[in-house]
Amino acid sequence: MCSVVRDEPGNQEEGKIIARHLVKDYILKEKKGLFARGQKKVVHAVKDLSLEIPQGKITGVLGINGAGKTTTIRMLASIIAPTSGSLTMNGVDAVKKHLWVKERINVISGGERNLYWRLTAKENLRYFGSLYGLSGASLNEKIADLLETVGLEEAADIPVERYSKGMKQRLQIARGLINDPEYLFMDEPTLGLDIVIAKEIRRLVQELAKEKKKGILLTTHYIREAEELCDYIYVLDKGEIIAQGTREELKELFMYKPQLLIQVKPSDDQEYLALLKEEGEKTADEHVLNLLMKHQIQVEGLSVQEPELEEVLMKIISQPDRRSQ
Repeated sequence: MCSVVRDEPGNQEEGKIIARHLVKDYILKEKKGLFARGQKKVVHAVKDLSLEIPQGKITGVLGINGAGKTTTIRMLASIIAPTSGSLTMNGVDAVKKHLWVKERINVISGGERNLYWRLTAKENLRYFGSLYGLSGASLNEKIADLLETVGLEEAADIPVERYSKGMKQRLQIARGLINDPEYLFMDEPTLGLDIVIAKEIRRLVQELAKEKKKGILLTTHYIREAEELCDYIYVLDKGEIIAQGTREELKELFMYKPQLLIQVKPSDDQEYLALLKEEGEKTADEHVLNLLMKHQIQVEGLSVQEPELEEVLMKIISQPDRRSQ
């Protein structure tokens, strides 16, 4: 596994979820025929997974389809029990005390699930609040505050079936906050949303972490979203973590360096390309600039292009020997 090692002083358990060596296996029966008994097959959905989710931070889990992201979230949220390994929340055993854990977390999924379409926003939130033992004036006040937070106060009494995708996703976030959780698991929260609404959701996610001090686990297919939001990133592939670090650390780990983009006059393009071919493509930036000055090629613009996280992610996943690092 590729990772950036760091020492952290102080209590390692307070204010965070800690998973150590989590494993989740499923036993499937392979059908051989109408009467023949099928053989049992063990599927390793998650293998030896260790990660931390601190409060006030956004932790990203990235990976292609089938990487094990959904199974990981279901274990961390105490929806399913791990086959082996340990899981604690604020120092409490989250496997043994799963009911205690469920009171302090919530899960927000992308798409249009987990809402009752024939109910209004208020009715949805009142129902989900009741599942956490909330009622009366305190619940009504919380519902009003949440609808204002997600910008749905004027649509509070409209059935959800008349909502746009963006409105439904904002209501999903309100639903996920109804129990004032310490930790939020957000599975593809901007899936299928247009650019403007997705930007609003990302802003809200940042506020929840930075201002409300929620510990957020984010899974996303949108690499730029992870690059914008995540304080720390785990890369998951085939059920195991193959790299981890901040976005800057991951880029540095895989030696992705900024590129200098040089713009010359169109009339000098051919001469510029000939010089590069003669000197070699890996010529140092400073040497290239000296060459241009020597040959009196006018530079019209200079800019620095930072590597994108998507390039790093694809390089990590495609490396055949990555797990030996």
